[in-house]
Amino acid sequence: MAGILEVILAFRKSLIIVTVVVLTLALPLAVPTKEAKCGYVIIVMAVFWCTEALPLAVTALLPVLLFPLMNIMDANTVCREYLKNTNMLFVGGLLVAIAIEHWHLHKRMALRVLLLTGVRPALLLMGFMVVTAFLSMWISNTATTAMMVPIARAALDQLHKLELESNLESSGAGQASEVQEGSTPEEKGRTHVLTIEDERKRNEDLLEEKHLKLCKGMCLCICYCSSIGGIATLTGTGPNLVLQGQVEELYPDNGGVITFVSWFSFAFPTMIVLLVLAWIWLQIRYLGFNFKENFSCTGNSSAMVKEKEAYAIIQEENKKLGRMKFAEIAVLVLFILLVLLCFTRDPGFAPGWATNIFNKKKKYVTDGTVAIFIAILLFIIPSGFYNAQTDGKSKFQAPPPLLEWKVVHEKMPWSIVFLLGGGFALAKGSEKSGLSAWLGTRLTPLQNIPHPAIAFLVCLLVATFTECTGNVATTTLFLPIVASMAEAICLNPLYVMLPCTLSASLAFMLPVATPPNAIVFSYGQLKVIDMAKAGFVLNILGVLTITLAINTWASSLLQLRTFPSWANKTGMCP
Repeated sequence: MAGILEVILAFRKSLIIVTVVVLTLALPLAVPTKEAKCGYVIIVMAVFWCTEALPLAVTALLPVLLFPLMNIMDANTVCREYLKNTNMLFVGGLLVAIAIEHWHLHKRMALRVLLLTGVRPALLLMGFMVVTAFLSMWISNTATTAMMVPIARAALDQLHKLELESNLESSGAGQASEVQEGSTPEEKGRTHVLTIEDERKRNEDLLEEKHLKLCKGMCLCICYCSSIGGIATLTGTGPNLVLQGQVEELYPDNGGVITFVSWFSFAFPTMIVLLVLAWIWLQIRYLGFNFKENFSCTGNSSAMVKEKEAYAIIQEENKKLGRMKFAEIAVLVLFILLVLLCFTRDPGFAPGWATNIFNKKKKYVTDGTVAIFIAILLFIIPSGFYNAQTDGKSKFQAPPPLLEWKVVHEKMPWSIVFLLGGGFALAKGSEKSGLSAWLGTRLTPLQNIPHPAIAFLVCLLVATFTECTGNVATTTLFLPIVASMAEAICLNPLYVMLPCTLSASLAFMLPVATPPNAIVFSYGQLKVIDMAKAGFVLNILGVLTITLAINTWASSLLQLRTFPSWANKTGMCP
């Protein structure tokens, strides 16, 4: 029996593939319609994404095979979905992020901010959260976490070392204490002596417990904020780009409702609110909300000395980087230029440079155009003025550019490009087959439910689902469904698509939910229950924050209370 189980476990992925493909085939065979065939493809891909029976990117390629075979879309139409403007924006943004990481510019920015915040417990926690969230707005959350955790550990280890040394010195200087016990004459002569060793051991245990709590809180704040920070910008994380692509795919006449500026104006305040709530929650859980102790307002001279020593660690790390090189300055300038060009291309409240320069044909130039322009400059601009020779030869050699293709080849997550494309293909297939319209008609009873309740339930459902599967895959599966629901009940599709997208980034409870969680878990100080308890509360706070955002500032900024004409495909809505 044990041998059979071992064989099943060894071939479990193959068994999942065969079982899912064969069993769900009953749907298109029993109901031979295009809607059922498209539903079959979606079910197969959803199961494969959840179980990772196939690599995520390989699963995303299934529409290229299945849609033509099932007469849903021809192969040329399907393949065109895999490299759209959104994919170009993603590639361009990642190339800039790779350049920042390659020249260690992100580490320099992180250390500079930590030098400003200092190493007092609450402020240190806040400093790492702010730095992590900011970096995650522009570079991948995985790279951000991998860079920030070692810096945090170095500072915490130094703090702990100094606390232990201080405890040893104070114990050595102290005297043994005598404590009289008992109240009867027979017990008056009995005494208990607390030795120096006992007292030192007890203090060490308390310090170890305190240090472990602080380490847990710091690790969690880094992995959580790398996910929180990504929601602030359109290129910060995959689900945001999936939303933009799905809106362009499902509603081609939307007039550019989702741009870099419109997304930032709504998502950045949401990120700030969630960041503050996460800071308060992690501080309560791992530091205790003691204002004097957490902010070091006790005036304790030994505590001040320990802080200075830990602060010196960060200063030393910053000194190791030396002065900014030409390459770092050039990458920083290009990064700032990218942000400025994206913000001013089509700000909404005034004509942007794309409108003025290109004769009001603003659709000719997109955020993807800007991102690719900056990315190409990275391969043109040299990383210095000369290339020093180490072999004694005097022959002049031109320095390499700011970014080389071999670096891109090593660090570019190409699988996400296919994953995005697979999502766009699914959305197109759902529309062409009529599945989206069919789902919409079945969801019309939801019009009797208050709209805020619908947004809340969507957030809760997606936040739960994203703990078990990738955030991009989750968004890809749910966005067409909630969009169809919104159309059926004459609700602005963005009112449910935005919370669906943001909630996909609320993967806080499990180590396998997202790579940043896995990175901090690998250091061994966290248990699954630690992440689950802290993440559960943060998930609830995230759902409430997103629901609040959708019903307040987002409604005003994006006019979510009105049903737009570009979403009125059937003409049934007023």
